[in-house]
Amino acid sequence: MCGITGVIHYEQNLSDRRETIVRMMDTLKRRGPDDAAFYASPHALLGHRRLVVVDPEGGAQPMQKTAGGTNYTIVYNGELYNTEELRRELVALDFSFRSYSDTEVLLCAYIAWGTGCVKKLNGIFSFGVWNERDETLFLCRDPLGVKPLYYAQQDGAFLFGSEIKAILAYPGMHAELDGEGVLELIGLGPAHTQSSGVLKGISQLPAAHFLLYGREGFHIEEYWRLFSRTHQKDPQETAQEVRTLLVDAVKRQLVADVPVCTFLSGGLDSSAISAIAADEFEKRGQRLNTFSIEYENNADFYKKSDFQPDADDLWVGVMEEHIKSRHTRVVLDNSMLADALLDAVRANDMPGMADIDSSLLLFCAEVKKKATVALSGECADEIFGGYPWYVRKDLAYAGTFPWSGAVKEREALLTAGAKKLDLPGYVQMRHLETVNATPLSGAENAEEAEHKRMFYLNIKWFMNTLLTRKDRMSMFNSLEVRVPFADHRIVEYAYNIPKEMLFYGGREKGLLRTAMQGILPDSVLWRKKSPYPKTFNPVYTARVTRALQTYLDDGDLRLSQFLEEGAVRELVETEGRSFQRPWYGQLMTGPQLIAYLVQLEYWLREYDVNVFF
Repeated sequence: MCGITGVIHYEQNLSDRRETIVRMMDTLKRRGPDDAAFYASPHALLGHRRLVVVDPEGGAQPMQKTAGGTNYTIVYNGELYNTEELRRELVALDFSFRSYSDTEVLLCAYIAWGTGCVKKLNGIFSFGVWNERDETLFLCRDPLGVKPLYYAQQDGAFLFGSEIKAILAYPGMHAELDGEGVLELIGLGPAHTQSSGVLKGISQLPAAHFLLYGREGFHIEEYWRLFSRTHQKDPQETAQEVRTLLVDAVKRQLVADVPVCTFLSGGLDSSAISAIAADEFEKRGQRLNTFSIEYENNADFYKKSDFQPDADDLWVGVMEEHIKSRHTRVVLDNSMLADALLDAVRANDMPGMADIDSSLLLFCAEVKKKATVALSGECADEIFGGYPWYVRKDLAYAGTFPWSGAVKEREALLTAGAKKLDLPGYVQMRHLETVNATPLSGAENAEEAEHKRMFYLNIKWFMNTLLTRKDRMSMFNSLEVRVPFADHRIVEYAYNIPKEMLFYGGREKGLLRTAMQGILPDSVLWRKKSPYPKTFNPVYTARVTRALQTYLDDGDLRLSQFLEEGAVRELVETEGRSFQRPWYGQLMTGPQLIAYLVQLEYWLREYDVNVFF
């Protein structure tokens, strides 16, 4: 994986502003520590930071090719999983290759098929191609949004980057937060609207979209979306197809010239990926490295709940023995977990999922010591019905995002002035625009239509938030994490599987469990779902509470620009007990809200954010 950034300016000679692109590139060095280079022309600067994964010698970027008298230059962040199929197709069109990198294949694909190339790609990616003759820039992002891409305009310049920090490094760019940004952070956060960069003037290219920029401005187009159609196969045939798709996705994503591992929690999703990967490694005469996360002394404070019925450690051991992996248990210190909240903000360029972020950041730092690529189980719950809001009507029919139902409680934190922004109305608008955009054929009955709306809402919001977290926390540690369940072929197929079939046998993810029979031991196969583990240790709560208290005590609380200081103090005084219901997801209650506010306060200061509304 890599970091990309660039500047297009038709009114200035950018050849003399090379220090600008170097400054923007330097903000992305954690994404690409192995190499750095840029392309400069009168009206375009393209920068690339490289993390070497495939073809160390031949995959250097920016990469250029000439066809029909036109020079094309690409900067690319990602991996193609159908590289060889595309290469054969391009060779048949008389293209020749000087490397075995997917970068060269992607560039040739764009030269051959133009914007239509995106319909042929299987992978995770964000990339830009500059056409020297037409002086146009093509930007694109993968179907599920695994890889990030932001853009902005400033005094005639068009800017883009893998992360917001690259754009903020451009002269004259400042971090500004308007009313809509406040609503994104407090009404929706840590989720965000797919087109939003939260900061004023900075946008995110949504997943499954491309952008074409030229002298006349820019055009954005959606190139991939789900389609509703009647599912014809029975449960056993469907399970076999799911199994075939997943096995193929995992095998494709094991390709690398650097060490590859898997994350293994002992749950269904990571266990399935690890078992398939271990089998493939065994065929090569190799042994798979797997990694799991734990928290120091967590067993002493663990509390069983409907959402988290048991701890993971026992099941990690079962899988370790079953697949004969070389396993590493990463045990996180709770004080370090609190301290890493700030690094998580720097990685994400804004507050995120609190200790869910910081734990992953610390975990990836340990994994990176032994591997450069990891496979992870994200996205299975969203597409195979693993969350309670797929079955609980009180959540499914709440009229808002089911993982973020505490809308009134969030609004109560706002100052009187900020309440005029209408937080409930904004949340409802974002919810409805997604629900109303759900692809339906009109042939669905009421229950199936509602299920598809929930599916669509999940992949556009909850899954997108988790993928953003995964990218930022892993790439902060120069670790590439691949997500086989986010293969667009699997998502397309799962979208049209009837709800009762997804819950085959009356179990959450019943069809996926059936598909994995013979691959996983029965005890793991039928284990009740448990979400990503959190710390229960009071040391963590005390640390984050003290951190927010310190901000309150210094007399310059930036949060008070839109949050009631009294409400913040109440959270601190009760160590989060005044906010009992989950404010996001299934487990993030008061202590995690305190941590989120610590992140938000730090962000306002560290990024010198100017707030106005």
